[in-house]
Amino acid sequence: MNNTGRRGRERAATDQDIRRTARALLVEQGPEAVTLRAIARELGITAPALYRYYGSRDDLVEHLRADVVADLAAGLAEDIAQLPDEGALQLFAICKGFRRWALTHTKEFTLVFASPAGEDTLSRLGEPFGRIFLAAAGRVLAMHDLVTPSNDVVPAELREDLTSFQEELLAVLKESGATFPLEKLDLGVTYLMIQFWARLYGHVTLEVFGNYPIPFSKPDVLFDAMLADLAREIGLSTD
Repeated sequence: MNNTGRRGRERAATDQDIRRTARALLVEQGPEAVTLRAIARELGITAPALYRYYGSRDDLVEHLRADVVADLAAGLAEDIAQLPDEGALQLFAICKGFRRWALTHTKEFTLVFASPAGEDTLSRLGEPFGRIFLAAAGRVLAMHDLVTPSNDVVPAELREDLTSFQEELLAVLKESGATFPLEKLDLGVTYLMIQFWARLYGHVTLEVFGNYPIPFSKPDVLFDAMLADLAREIGLSTD
């Protein structure tokens, strides 16, 4: 057995230990607890030794965030695997699955969606969660006649940003294998998708952090009603 191969296997095992320990600290104590010093202490090694694998805490946290996003996407893919491949049912199942995951993985949600270390993951369209969400949205665009805003109602000040986002959407949707008339993804539809995500994300964030203006005894009903409102506004059904 050559030394290079053995060192590679040892490095991979150590890297796995580091990320597993980081994930445990995240789940148990939150994003702030994920430090190189704390991980080194848990593993019984020196903090400088970790720099062989990660150049900084930010580097480690970025890898941890990617692991969390991949796990979220895998779970959502499993949720929709048995559903008809027609778009709407899958899209709303993803919305419900996202909320369920956020409420049961609050520390991971905080790291990925609600902390300075993480970005709005939908903006990273090529990542697993962005891909699964947008693939379902693409099927909705392809298979349904939606009620969408006309281009002229899009505020002029937003058009440049929306045009850039539109180009990213098209690239990811093509990579996902979605097929739909390209003219359907105009600025009005792009604007609608941003608003859809903002309402979904805003609702889930308020619920995760207990920031509703009043307590609800049946928050599931409120969430389902919000989805039904979104669906009705664009001419879909959540049933």
